[in-house]
Amino acid sequence: MNNEEAVNMQIYTLNAFAKTEYGGNPAGVVLEADFLTATDMQKIANHIGFSETAFVKKSNKADFKVEFYTPNAEVDLCGHATIATFTLLAYKGIIKEGLYSQETKSGILGIECGDENVIYMEQKNPEFYETLDKKEIAGSLNIKEDEINDGLPIQIVSTGLKDILIPIKSLSNLHDIKPDFYKISTVTKKYGVVGYHLFSLETKNNSTAHCRNFAPLYDIPEEAATGTSNGALSCYLYKHGIIHEKKAKNLVFEQGYSMGKPSEILSSLEIINNEIKRVKVGGTALNIEEKEMAIF
Repeated sequence: MNNEEAVNMQIYTLNAFAKTEYGGNPAGVVLEADFLTATDMQKIANHIGFSETAFVKKSNKADFKVEFYTPNAEVDLCGHATIATFTLLAYKGIIKEGLYSQETKSGILGIECGDENVIYMEQKNPEFYETLDKKEIAGSLNIKEDEINDGLPIQIVSTGLKDILIPIKSLSNLHDIKPDFYKISTVTKKYGVVGYHLFSLETKNNSTAHCRNFAPLYDIPEEAATGTSNGALSCYLYKHGIIHEKKAKNLVFEQGYSMGKPSEILSSLEIINNEIKRVKVGGTALNIEEKEMAIF
């Protein structure tokens, strides 16, 4: 875009994975973003200040091309911003109930727009990486090692973005954590991951797990709902025998409660011959608002 020109952009904001009207994880969405440069998109994302903003473009490989930016960097994929994007497209009548595809830096992924605008996004099949030492992780969370669940590993897992999955013994332990964000940034940079995804198998609403997510390396101290992280967690729980094939199609994750933003993330695994063949994460988005921003 010519730096001498000013263009007024329409920017939409939505709360994705909202459990209540004011819950969920806010995301920005910009439609018809084909003329924007990477610098423009980074500037918009930084101005909006949400953990992620999605930019929708034309694609010759899929129905839409979507690029995702945090306030300080581009990321390959974002679950909650995808839910926000396709909820907005449905709200504006650009899509109807049915199956769609999005081109992302993580590949071409399927999208399902269901009844009442419940959006499911396909994620990449899981990749399981190394397990990490308790001491290093506990130190960065300002907790004792015995607050980490002995029965499960601390492990890096990805269904599109790498996260460190950290099992915490109890819901109260999880809620009380006051992390050292500098140390978390150091650890996540060391292992080449986006952030920490902490979870407890004790929950508030009889869900699959209760979660908290920290990604300070990307200027996201805590995130109210993370689709990719819970997709990875779904696969991790299946791999380590916590959930079984019959339950794997209807998983529910709680997040955001420690921030006063109750969120609900749905997940579904397709298992064939004891192997995960498909991962979907879904939810809804509420509170659609439209703003205008001048881009120079």
